[in-house]
Amino acid sequence: MTSIGGAEMVDWNLAVATATRLVRPGPEVGRGEARAVVAELRRHAKTSERHVREFTRMLPESGGVPDTPVLVVDRAGWIRANVAGFRELLAPLLGKMQDRRAGTPGAAVFGAVGGKVTGVELGMLLSFLASRVLGQYETFAPVTRELPGSPGSGGRLLLVAPNIVHVERELGVNPHDFRLWVCLHEETHRTQFTAVPWLREHLEGEIQTFLAATEVDPMTVLERLREAAQSFAGARPDAERGEDGRSLVELVQTPEQREVLARLTAVMSLLEGHADFVMDGVGPEVVPSVAEIREKFQQRRASGAGRLDAALRKLLGLDAKLRQYRDGERFVRAVVGQVGMDGFNRVWTSPNTLPTKAEIAKPADWVARVHRKGSEENQGK
Repeated sequence: MTSIGGAEMVDWNLAVATATRLVRPGPEVGRGEARAVVAELRRHAKTSERHVREFTRMLPESGGVPDTPVLVVDRAGWIRANVAGFRELLAPLLGKMQDRRAGTPGAAVFGAVGGKVTGVELGMLLSFLASRVLGQYETFAPVTRELPGSPGSGGRLLLVAPNIVHVERELGVNPHDFRLWVCLHEETHRTQFTAVPWLREHLEGEIQTFLAATEVDPMTVLERLREAAQSFAGARPDAERGEDGRSLVELVQTPEQREVLARLTAVMSLLEGHADFVMDGVGPEVVPSVAEIREKFQQRRASGAGRLDAALRKLLGLDAKLRQYRDGERFVRAVVGQVGMDGFNRVWTSPNTLPTKAEIAKPADWVARVHRKGSEENQGK
């Protein structure tokens, strides 16, 4: 672990402890019911593989069954998996910060105190998210006994059982239909990563490029955070606040990071929109109450759980994720409608065929760029 004078720059154990202590308890579920929920989610995940592969016409690179485990976890399990993923992804950035601080007066003390503060802050953030995530294809955390993963990519599908039960009760929908519906969405993500072998490395490369552009000077980072806080608090005149509606994450970015973010936003919109499109495409055949589930779930997505929840979602940039679902699904639907599923699947050919952020908003531009280029290449042969 990256450290200064023996002190971790991020106290990861404290992050886990803080998050698990602060996270809200899950719904009351008896032991027998809990076992039944876990077993049903595993069955639905297995069933979803076939449905998703048939609908998308996407197969794992080997042509067989995806070699990635399905882990049904509680909120604490989701927290541990994501802390492990953060730790892996942030290692290069923390190493750069270590080099920058090494030898400065008070570095050891600053590292010890700062590591604990950061650990607590990360734990608070994860405690908020841990009660909201229904499922996740986790691909960055290293493979361990507690977190088994694909031997090749380390990928694993996480289904957060208490959150799924909580939402199905809150919406008042058929629990068996809802569990299958959720599994269809999450299985689509597993299909994306197992059928497109370059996707994981491409995303990791973009994230590392984003992190490499981080201003590691502590005073510079603090100044940008101060400006961001003033912007949200309304302490600065409107003329100085810059672009309206940006999250705290966006406001502390450098210009180079914003360029990377635009590419990442386009990719995430594609992945999330594709999952929603598949979920709705398969749903009517295998989920009898899909129309009711979809309507109620969309209302829940849009409204959040109250004013505090809405404020936190805006601050953390989670509203942008909601737009990714909507914009990405519109992109996929428009492209499939114009060139069919096989024509859409050309999006997975290489990083060059991924849509740009502008093309997500104008699907016809992506069709013109990718399919016209392919037609011209074929004519030249």
